[in-house]
Amino acid sequence: MPIIFRHGGYIFFFYSNEGRPREPRHVHVRSSGSEAKVWLEPHVALADNHGFHSKHLKLIMAHVELNRAVLMDAWDEHFGN
Repeated sequence: MPIIFRHGGYIFFFYSNEGRPREPRHVHVRSSGSEAKVWLEPHVALADNHGFHSKHLKLIMAHVELNRAVLMDAWDEHFGN
């Protein structure tokens, strides 16, 4: 589980096994037992949410949007794209 970065109590990471065939670039976000999955392409969009309230999702989505290029580069580096 490569952690890309931490911010405000949130952990932004990938799972090393992202499916076969591999899903499009995305990031997982975890905090206090809640987890969300956010697509990075073709644009930032919520894929799945387990436990985050809308207030937290809004913050997460804004942070993913702000760091989209960093997250996509980290994905490519880790998975070899």
